[in-house]
Amino acid sequence: MDRTAHADLRRPTIGIVAGSGPEAGIDLWAKILRRNAAVMGTAFRGDLDAPRVVVLSEPQLGLSMDLAANEGPVWEAMQSTVTRIAGQSDAWAIACNTLNWFAPRIADLKLTAEFVSFPSVVADWIAASGLRRLGLLGAAPVTEMGAWSAYRHLAGLVEIETPADRAALQDLIHDVKRLGSADPGLRPRFARIVEAMQADTLLLACTELPLIADISTSKTLVDVTDLVADALVARSLAGWDRADMTPAQQENDA
Repeated sequence: MDRTAHADLRRPTIGIVAGSGPEAGIDLWAKILRRNAAVMGTAFRGDLDAPRVVVLSEPQLGLSMDLAANEGPVWEAMQSTVTRIAGQSDAWAIACNTLNWFAPRIADLKLTAEFVSFPSVVADWIAASGLRRLGLLGAAPVTEMGAWSAYRHLAGLVEIETPADRAALQDLIHDVKRLGSADPGLRPRFARIVEAMQADTLLLACTELPLIADISTSKTLVDVTDLVADALVARSLAGWDRADMTPAQQENDA
């Protein structure tokens, strides 16, 4: 097989735009790795069957916590970063719920790689789940369900409950970014917010919240990042058949 034919067998590359917050890109990448191994099951060999992943982390994107005040500089950083990630990947996502507000503008860039947006993945999940009521937990721009929320259109699909004390949740998210997810004071605060919600199923629409979601609760916590990891892995495996490659080609392709 010549080099051109070999290149055609190369597994599609996943792209991750990171930087808001500091651990969000790592969390999405880890979930992609776990999902990939789970999908492949006993056929998974380890290194050779891990997905190709490119990560670009831009700290300036962290200004999205106050998107209304920082729209200009955030979009400037976003446009530069997504243009670069699209040139290095086949399917990519932004590891931040709030930043997916820019999805329409990103579509207008007409990038060659597929952008897998968080809201589109959530909409597909809602349609498949049959849920009628859902709690939404996220940063203030998300939970206000106004002009700055990437999830404002979900209200047309399902009844949405948001936390009564959005300020407490916003402060908690800031502290996960500032203190790191291992801080012992974070989980009790998160548990109180979760238990105050009436909905039985809560959507964790902030990449910081899954980092502290290992709490005791009777509610079902759905991590948007998990859903996105599933979607990215599906695209990474689509059309890729390692059985068509010789062992030597498999080794070189790793």
